[in-house]
Amino acid sequence: QVQLVESGGGLVQPGGSLRLSCAASGNIFSISTIAWYRQAPGKDRELVGFIKAGGYINYADSVKGRFTISRDGAENKVYLQMNSLRPEDTAVYYCKDLDPDAPWGQGTQVTVSS
Repeated sequence: QVQLVESGGGLVQPGGSLRLSCAASGNIFSISTIAWYRQAPGKDRELVGFIKAGGYINYADSVKGRFTISRDGAENKVYLQMNSLRPEDTAVYYCKDLDPDAPWGQGTQVTVSS
């Protein structure tokens, strides 16, 4: 099974940008759908967006127009470009195979604060 590992989190000021990476241990196209999730303290995990192997991308309304998912097949990576960040975007971000049986990674912390 292809493993996914997130990286790129950090502290950023409101209005700033951050790019998260999701590195696959094998062929990223072997995963039908890769999703980005986030979980803020005290809140349920939320689907941020996903990219299908065929290239279709969709986003949650809360991030539409600010976040962009992209893929680099040569590097076996998926990215989450986050612009115009808000304090409410603070969360642990995860990338994961959308298959419910796929394991969760450790995630990467994103903190938006002045």
